Amino acid sequence: MANNHKETSKAILELWGDNFPDKATNYLAPDYKNHQMPYAGGNTSALSVKEWQELVTDFHKGFSNTKLEILLQIAEGDYVCTRWRITATHTGKFLQYEATGKTSSWTGVHTDKYKDGKMVESWVDWDKYTFLEQLGLVE
Repeated sequence: MANNHKETSKAILELWGDNFPDKATNYLAPDYKNHQMPYAGGNTSALSVKEWQELVTDFHKGFSNTKLEILLQIAEGDYVCTRWRITATHTGKFLQYEATGKTSSWTGVHTDKYKDGKMVESWVDWDKYTFLEQLGLVE
């Protein structure tokens, strides 16, 4: 089962690259929560399935040439932990950030919890500072 969960976690992360977040409903429990630490728009957040899908859709409005790399994946029991890298070009508005035309590459760790074959919760810790610095949005 853990190997199946690893494939599901990888498929969910790949939605950041293919812009079809509605596919996620095949894998996510209806009460799924996605904890963004930090949230791209500021602070932290716990997103519902719909809110997470909106975030991915907004990301695709603001970024092109997106490439996701899985750097490491470990599964134990009902949990999968994935270290990833995303590289993308900021070609449109994303949340409060106007397009910069710059490319950014940042890493993060996604920890997913499964119950009854569905992903029920995720914790996303990512390098927001590098993301913003490479876009020229912070010094």
